Amino acid sequence: MTPVVLRGRGLDLPAVLRVARDGAPVELAPEARAAVEAASQTVERLVARGDRPLYGITTGTGANLDTPLAPDDVAAFQRRLLLSHSVAIGPRFPADVVRAILVARANALAAGGGGVRLGLVEALVGLLNAGVHPMVPSRGSVGTSDLGPLSHLGLALLGLGEVEHRGERLSGAEGLRRAGLAPLALGPKDALALVNANGAAVGHAALVCWDAAAALESATVAAALAYEGFRAVVSPLDARVSAAHPAPGQAGVAARMRWLLDGSALWGPGAARRTQDPISFRSVPQVHGAASTMVDAARGSVELELNAAADNPLVVPADDALLSNGNFHIAGLALAFDALGLALAQVATLATQRTIRAMSDAFSGLPRFLTPHPGRHTGFGTLQKTLVALAAEIRHLAHPASLDFFPVAEGQEDHATMAPLAVRKTAELVARLRELVAIELIAAAQAVDLRGSPALGRGTRAAYAAVRAVVPRLDEDRVLGPDVEAVAELLASGRLLPALPDA
Repeated sequence: MTPVVLRGRGLDLPAVLRVARDGAPVELAPEARAAVEAASQTVERLVARGDRPLYGITTGTGANLDTPLAPDDVAAFQRRLLLSHSVAIGPRFPADVVRAILVARANALAAGGGGVRLGLVEALVGLLNAGVHPMVPSRGSVGTSDLGPLSHLGLALLGLGEVEHRGERLSGAEGLRRAGLAPLALGPKDALALVNANGAAVGHAALVCWDAAAALESATVAAALAYEGFRAVVSPLDARVSAAHPAPGQAGVAARMRWLLDGSALWGPGAARRTQDPISFRSVPQVHGAASTMVDAARGSVELELNAAADNPLVVPADDALLSNGNFHIAGLALAFDALGLALAQVATLATQRTIRAMSDAFSGLPRFLTPHPGRHTGFGTLQKTLVALAAEIRHLAHPASLDFFPVAEGQEDHATMAPLAVRKTAELVARLRELVAIELIAAAQAVDLRGSPALGRGTRAAYAAVRAVVPRLDEDRVLGPDVEAVAELLASGRLLPALPDA
């Protein structure tokens, strides 16, 4: 497999996905090695010079910044920093998220601003290539540096804590031994630079952003299939409509819907059931288009952070300087993910309303609750409760996280982004959205069967076949929960989208 080369710049979401989920190997570029070495030597010179306090290197951190360290305590302090900051709790991140965190932090340090020894960056790369994944608790960061989670990650470099290796949970020391890796000896800024950044939020965000884009695409496919079952009016997808209202993303979604419905009988005269449909059908391009711009904004924020030397203090070798700064404050990422959650909640609301309308005989002209035996059988009627419960949970998860902080560290740290929470709740929201979209796909496929469509579009035909490959048509009442879970798993695996021909 072709390796992902870390240069401290140019790392994008597909590359993170290759490392995190496909297990691609990682290499350090020669120019990155040179940048890391130059910054490390700068730190060594400044420590040796001893003419001024260096935050977190020759002084304490946080509220203890005014406490100087004895020269012979500098190395030991870095070790204590990892131990004392390993305060994260809760569910451990899965292996793909840990791998994304490792590659995010390694690439940012490869830019050189951290001032770490080259051995630290090589050790992070070594964990990735050996498949040694530190057990990192997911809760305990307020998003002005992921101190807690990243400290737990750092423990593994010392042979402490716990790791996962080839599906087995091991002590850090045993994990390193089995992989042929040695515990790391820390340099004067190694622990500080490792944890005083937002690699946990940024690495996780890369995967969530990718999954959100896929979920939104699935929702667009579901909307198109719902058009088929409902016999919806297609004029809202007309390019002239989007030209009259050139909102970002709208024209692209309308074009995607037209492509999905290309060849459908809906384009024929008199195909639509009514002159004008409910807003949940008419406004798919507007709502999904707005959501697509939020996905793009989130991706832009993530890729910026993947390639930023957001270390404090920042090492500038050219000027022999360490600069106190606030680059660890990733307000842009936190706000982008709060906005993304709100946008996806709008998508979920539309899908919920479309699905309920499809089950209504008054709106759809189909048998009530999409059963061939209305009145005697329940069909999908009770499934509306699951649908609405998911919609409520999604709305709850969409509430912004970026305003929820309190001052800590004796008031020295008086603002926070809560980016890890914004990312984590968006990940949960995306999972619930997949389940909600699964319900719409099942209902839409049933509506198509009951309608007896003479022709589906090229995209909707492929989507219908993908759903029917895992869930049969509903005739007699049956247990429906497993059907929803099967289609949700289809969406999570990415097997729905590859079933569609390329646009």
